[in-house]
Amino acid sequence: MKNQRLMSLDALRGFDMFFIMGLSGLITALCSLAPGGFTDTIALHMKHVSWDGLQHHDTIFPLFLFLAGVSFPFSLAKQRSSGMTDWDIHKKIFRRAALLILFGLIYNGLFKLDFENLRCASVLARIGIAWAIAAILTVHFQLKTRIIIATVILVGYGLVSKFVAAPDMPGSDPLSMDGCLVGYIDRLFLPGRLLYNNGNFDPEGLLSALPAVVTALLGVFTGELIQVSDKKLSGNQKTLWMLAGALVLGLLAWAFHGVLPINKMLWSSTFVCAVGAYSLLLMALFYYVIDVRGWKKWAFIFQVVGMNSITIYMAQRIINFNGISKFFFGGIANLCPEAWGNVVMSVGFVTVAWLFLYFLYRQKIFLKV
Repeated sequence: MKNQRLMSLDALRGFDMFFIMGLSGLITALCSLAPGGFTDTIALHMKHVSWDGLQHHDTIFPLFLFLAGVSFPFSLAKQRSSGMTDWDIHKKIFRRAALLILFGLIYNGLFKLDFENLRCASVLARIGIAWAIAAILTVHFQLKTRIIIATVILVGYGLVSKFVAAPDMPGSDPLSMDGCLVGYIDRLFLPGRLLYNNGNFDPEGLLSALPAVVTALLGVFTGELIQVSDKKLSGNQKTLWMLAGALVLGLLAWAFHGVLPINKMLWSSTFVCAVGAYSLLLMALFYYVIDVRGWKKWAFIFQVVGMNSITIYMAQRIINFNGISKFFFGGIANLCPEAWGNVVMSVGFVTVAWLFLYFLYRQKIFLKV
């Protein structure tokens, strides 16, 4: 396949980010209009699980990391075709990782200058570090070697998570927030404030970045599959291979979740498999519909978001979209019953955020990291 920007990749990234930029709140507000078993379940999936288990909101972050992996083979091919050396490619990888770590610190309140309480771990830092390691592995190792590395990481991390408890918590469950080795490593080596458990645990810490590398590698493998010439492998065949991969990963997650729970905060090996299956399933769907079948117009609303995904993530921390939404939609919301008013305000938030991105899109302003 030519070194071109995949519309399905931007659209799926935008679909993923839509939940962060207000869609989750809108769905929750709509569900409150008709409470009941089904709608309560849907609303529950707009939140994170407290520990073990998996709900839709837990898939947003790993899907984004997976998609960062999907894009890398295309970037790598473009860089190599332009004559860049491996050292030049390394510098670009390290620069991107450093910028994401910096953006994560800014998101966490760097400019408050309260360094004692600053959280150094972040979603963006996790993406930057995991993606960078996966990218370097891709630059230097063939596919088979990287599959072996990914397998060793998942098996090794799974065994350590299951059987090695925190030395400072004798007798505790290795798979608990108190007793996990993940928290112990962060207490020893991770600077700054830890997010949970009275400063004893952080879900974006050091050790759990290892299995996150596999999430990024799964994306890289997918990107390399899509990158194969259509003469060797048709779009239909690529879609089937993605679906087959999703099935295998889903079966692995199902087979082992009783022994090693699916846990986002630990980024457990079964979590990697479960969200990898979900990510592959969505990638197959978007790729088939948009890039194989050519049905593209419907995806524009997502593409606008996907092409400025880091921008909207940071902007929501800086720009008061709630206040802007209240300015334009608050009057209508006040005329409605409370439940409907919440729906109006949620629609307003999503609309304002999307129009902000659409303005940037029209002006061809994109934050490239």
